[in-house]
Amino acid sequence: MTAEQRPTLIEIAGLTKRFGAFTAVDNVSFTVATGEVLGFLGPNGAGKSTTMRMLAGFMTPTSGTASICGHDVQTASVAARRELGFLPEGAPTYPEMSVSGFLRFCAKIRGYSGGELGDRVSHALDLTGLQGVRLQPVETLSKGFKRRVGLAQALLHNPPVLVLDEPTDGLDPNQKHEVRALIQQMAPDKAIVISTHILEEVDAVCTRAIVIARGRIVADATPKELEKRHPSGKLDDVFRLLTVPNKDAA
Repeated sequence: MTAEQRPTLIEIAGLTKRFGAFTAVDNVSFTVATGEVLGFLGPNGAGKSTTMRMLAGFMTPTSGTASICGHDVQTASVAARRELGFLPEGAPTYPEMSVSGFLRFCAKIRGYSGGELGDRVSHALDLTGLQGVRLQPVETLSKGFKRRVGLAQALLHNPPVLVLDEPTDGLDPNQKHEVRALIQQMAPDKAIVISTHILEEVDAVCTRAIVIARGRIVADATPKELEKRHPSGKLDDVFRLLTVPNKDAA
């Protein structure tokens, strides 16, 4: 299947979010098709997490629309969320629950029961390397393991769309490698958006990158194309060039 033939699973059009006089996200538009891993990049405060929350239906936009697999996230929110696996920033859990107990709870909310529920939980534990801590209370885990619990709940129902906000935050180098390998493994059959400010993440797993600064998209290209925008050929220099206002980023 060529790039042109891949179905578009995420559509964002004119998405805007204002908080009083402050515009956090300003007329953002893009699409993501099956097989794409989109790195959504920007400095802290650029509007990344706000955009991800609006795409996931957890925040109402001031204007504009977002849809997942053809379902508007505001007017058809239940249908949209069935197709979405969402890892938010600081993913909430019930800290007193065990890892497997929390995932079983999430699976029940998703409508699974009996043997299928057990299979879904076991598969998510395997994918994210959590079998060894499945009986531990979530509150006793390190930040990296808690992040993997959040990722496991996003993968429970094998959704066609994944929206991952800082998926490797708090992970050690080996854990980062495992999560990135998992993303690459899943990529051919899904549309994946990774919100991050870690540029090595883009080099490692992304087929395309959007850079956002001060709430607006300032670049949309492949990582290789972005690298050509600075004489050094380094993404960190390109990032500074695009996101640092009124300064020489060379």
